Amino acid sequence: MINKTRLINDFMRMVSIDSPSFGERRMGDYIKERLSRLGLSFREDGAASLVDGSCGNIYGFLDGNAPAEPILLCAHMDTVEPSSGKLAVIEENGIIRSGSPAVLGADDFAGIAAILEALTAVIENSIPHRPVEVLFTVAEEAYGKGAAVFDYSNVRSKEAYVLDLAGQVGTAAYKAPSILAFEIAVYGKASHAGFAPGEGIHAIAAAAKAIDSLKMGQNDGETTLNIGRIEGGTATNIVPDKCVIRGEIRGFTHSGAMALAQTVRERFELFAAQAGAAVEFRLSICCTAYSTPVDHPVVRRFESACRALELPFELVSTFGGSDNNVLAERGICGIVPASAMNNVHSTAEYTDCDELFKLARLAARLITDLT
Repeated sequence: MINKTRLINDFMRMVSIDSPSFGERRMGDYIKERLSRLGLSFREDGAASLVDGSCGNIYGFLDGNAPAEPILLCAHMDTVEPSSGKLAVIEENGIIRSGSPAVLGADDFAGIAAILEALTAVIENSIPHRPVEVLFTVAEEAYGKGAAVFDYSNVRSKEAYVLDLAGQVGTAAYKAPSILAFEIAVYGKASHAGFAPGEGIHAIAAAAKAIDSLKMGQNDGETTLNIGRIEGGTATNIVPDKCVIRGEIRGFTHSGAMALAQTVRERFELFAAQAGAAVEFRLSICCTAYSTPVDHPVVRRFESACRALELPFELVSTFGGSDNNVLAERGICGIVPASAMNNVHSTAEYTDCDELFKLARLAARLITDLT
């Protein structure tokens, strides 16, 4: 049923389209043209103006021709940097790699290609299928900004498959974390480091003591902490009066992530106070944790499809976020199937022709499974 040659050609064509976060216009037009040819009803929302981008989220609907509940298939249109001048090269063993200094874009063009091919195959072969909603989002790589502003009031599906996970097809993430971003400014007092060092309050030193008191990386198996940027000081002979620290926290429970954020804040306030400095703490919630019950129908249907296609079914947790975090907040229960992408977020990213074929077959199976 799946046309492998068409699938691979479609993927290669997508790779040639530059589609960075907030610059997905050409990819959006390509998807809309494909949906139009398939006869799906579709619309583009106003996310472009809301996220200051060039394209909105694209929603499509395929009416069912068999009695079954609708499902939602989702993938994102943007890629990480470097994204300009992407080029796909197929090796003799069927591996597709980047042939340019840019990323390949399998994250998430593999998911988009699989969804479009599955729809095409089901429609052209007149196969009985359930109602299907598709959502192609913008700015997912910017912590799901596109999905966050989409209007879900007319979405019929209560279950979703977000094709956006690295790894072997047949794997799916059922659990993902809250991701919090924080910025801390420590304010001290400037003075000359040679003539009057004792008159200053060393903002960087206070920040360093706070950082040293915290455990970076895995904290308790459920949360992670990382400080990735530190900025401060104006000159080597001036006691720095300001230090800015930026980092992130991830946690499989939202309460656990928020508790760790409070600990970080308290440590900085403690060591700043000891030095006579002040602290300003800002926290942003990038996405909220979810955990889909492993016995939920959305999981059971995925497992059934994998078994039918002789794929190695496996459920995993992930410390990465996706549009599924947003869907879960909106009351849509989903999982994130592995989508023929590897070494993502790097120029060493690659996919595999056979894995792409398996992914498209899996998407088609989910559409045509009427149980």
